[in-house]
Amino acid sequence: MAINIEILDLGINNLASLRRGLAEAGAANLRIVPSASETRSPDLMVLPGVGNYGAAVRELEQRGLLSTIAEHVSRGGFLFGVCLGMQLLLEGSEESPGALGLGLIAGRVEKLTGGPNTRVPNMGWNGLNPRDPELKFPTLSKNLDFYFVHSYAACPDDESEVLATSPFGDKSFVASVLHERVLGTQFHPEKSSRAGKQLLSDVLSWAHG
Repeated sequence: MAINIEILDLGINNLASLRRGLAEAGAANLRIVPSASETRSPDLMVLPGVGNYGAAVRELEQRGLLSTIAEHVSRGGFLFGVCLGMQLLLEGSEESPGALGLGLIAGRVEKLTGGPNTRVPNMGWNGLNPRDPELKFPTLSKNLDFYFVHSYAACPDDESEVLATSPFGDKSFVASVLHERVLGTQFHPEKSSRAGKQLLSDVLSWAHG
């Protein structure tokens, strides 16, 4: 039985590639939702995002989606944050002091620090170091590369909520997080070719419960 999926539209990103990626991965019942009044109690909410953290928080507030997302998760729904959408799962960001995120994962978002062999923003293809002992998302453990474009990275308080990290010079950053039914990826699966399609298929299987 196909699950019902809503992609939340904050008006600050192009959703076409994400919608296409989910459809190609097997999603059938997909809706784009621009405001809280249009949600229909889906099985899975997808929160994408690009750009500034504070601007995204304002859009969530103005569209009534902050409380809607929290209620969705509290009812047992699944939530998937992509790129900035993953950062919004945390409590706040160094990028926008005072802007409160969803707080579904304890921790903050901090600016990446470049070095001799790294540049900020971090843009391009990179591999993962998986930490998924239950293999809920087997694609993360397949030595595949994913597409990143970001200047900030999530820093969860609880290391057990880190699904994967990605190398960045002589350091690493958090590339994916999972807390119960809340998942996030810093990379863009919809822009990650075959690897991204496989990961989106994993996400759909996960959201079937």
